[in-house]
Amino acid sequence: MAIKKLVVLGSINADHILNLQQFPRPGETVIGGSYQVAFGGKGANQAVAAGRSGADIAFIACVGEDAIGAQIRRQLQADNIDILPVEPSPGASTGVALIFVNAEGENVIGIHPGANAAVTPAYLARYEQLVIHAAALLMQLESPLDTVIAAARLARDHQTQVILNPAPARQLPDELLALVDIITPNETEAEQLTGVAVTDDASAARAARILHDKGIATVIITLGRRGVWLSERGNRKRVPGFKVKAVDTIAAGDTFNGALMTALLEDQDLDNAVRFAHAAAALAVTRPGAQPSIPWRDEIDAFLQG
Repeated sequence: MAIKKLVVLGSINADHILNLQQFPRPGETVIGGSYQVAFGGKGANQAVAAGRSGADIAFIACVGEDAIGAQIRRQLQADNIDILPVEPSPGASTGVALIFVNAEGENVIGIHPGANAAVTPAYLARYEQLVIHAAALLMQLESPLDTVIAAARLARDHQTQVILNPAPARQLPDELLALVDIITPNETEAEQLTGVAVTDDASAARAARILHDKGIATVIITLGRRGVWLSERGNRKRVPGFKVKAVDTIAAGDTFNGALMTALLEDQDLDNAVRFAHAAAALAVTRPGAQPSIPWRDEIDAFLQG
């Protein structure tokens, strides 16, 4: 049986990560403990998680016409990703994320989109055959919204499953939500989309119901240490994650999304796919950084067997 094809459309950033005891208050300067530059961006993180966990994946994205953009393309290729649709954008710099991580492993992030803004509907149109012939399309919200909507419509028109990780949190038009088959918000993003503050299982269920009413068949609300709230066709429950010692939570959600798609495209049922994704995310939070923390398939399988 042929492996089902995944297309990820999304962002690429160079992450500048500074570890601190606590986040600075306005006007305050604090001294960091360690600093590194790592490759990130929600789209790239999810593509890497899918590639390393075994998916057959192509990535639609842009880097800048700079040295770090060329370096990122080489790294993505080494992570088993088809990088033909990852082009340097003339005159643009590669996207940048400035990340503070505190002693509890929490993070705050500021982003400059750079070349990510070049992933326009016209750019998508050059690679539309990839979407048309894929089994699934995975997207986030660090790319221009009109491109996300155009890609979702193209996918829906050709029976390609649409998965949206609605991050970073923002309000979205119902026309986009109606095109989505699976949505994977965290608590903040779910509240932004539904108006329901997700604080427990009951409120997660209410938020999921609102998203179902907008036309989304499968809702997976990620709850951090509490696991996920899974809701689809009569299957409504919280699926706990794995307890591990977190170093930082950068890319945990992205790792979950990429690994989830790998498992679903291998025809694992949703419960097992979520467990596989939980394992990948658990491994990621035990390591620093975004893409450097994302595990390979043999590590995930070993974790699940252990």
